[in-house]
Amino acid sequence: MGAQSNAAPIIIKKKRVSGGDGHHGGAWKVAYADFVTAMMAFFMLMWLLNATTEKQRKGLADYFSPTIPVNPVSGGGDGAFGGNNMFSEKTMVMDGSGASQKSPTVAREARGSVGVNMDGGGKESSEDFSTLEAALLGRTGESMVSDKVLKHIVTRVTDEGLVVELFDTEDQPLFESGTDNPTNIMRALTLLVARSSDLVKNAIAVEGHVRASPVVLVHNPAWDLSTARAQTIRQMLQDKGVTAQRLDRVTGHADRELSVENPMAVRNNRIEIIFLRNP
Repeated sequence: MGAQSNAAPIIIKKKRVSGGDGHHGGAWKVAYADFVTAMMAFFMLMWLLNATTEKQRKGLADYFSPTIPVNPVSGGGDGAFGGNNMFSEKTMVMDGSGASQKSPTVAREARGSVGVNMDGGGKESSEDFSTLEAALLGRTGESMVSDKVLKHIVTRVTDEGLVVELFDTEDQPLFESGTDNPTNIMRALTLLVARSSDLVKNAIAVEGHVRASPVVLVHNPAWDLSTARAQTIRQMLQDKGVTAQRLDRVTGHADRELSVENPMAVRNNRIEIIFLRNP
């Protein structure tokens, strides 16, 4: 009788692993993400259609339309020339719109700032004085206009055009008292306006205003003084490079158009330089 072995038999169990069940896969997540993205885009589209005007929607469509020619020399950057270089087209002031026509479509007006026609405007041009205002008020990044000078200047846009108002303060007049001799502040302001005027080609009007004089004066100098000061500024603008053809009119208004309620306030001593809208 042979010897018996006490060793337990070795049992090998083989477990077959089948492919993962359907819910363990990741493909459905990609499809679901695409669906959610599409739904978000749909709701954004519906919101835009409800929140914008017809003119704005046309402007958005024109932005993606290949029918609007793109300026081939526009740098598109944010450098010293705002994305343009010295070879940029001279049809209009370029401000990133990229158009090489005066008005590619009517809806282009919905795209914001479009510049002023360099040829003097016309029916196709949309006048925008924002760039000129920014230069005059020292809002540009490279502006060297001092705060002392900026205290004497305000701008406003009217039906007539862009009005640039240069005015006296209590501590600093723009002309020597009772004369048309400009002070250093007035010379600096005139130089600023003359240099900034190159941003547009609109015609210019110069108007003189003075404060009221005491009624006891036999000869009221208001008319002569306001006219003489306007003429002085007109000549200074020409001396600083503004062409005579752009100067449309020079007038003196005496003390008939007050800036503040008190007729004798120094704030009424002012020069208004108006960049006139084109016909």
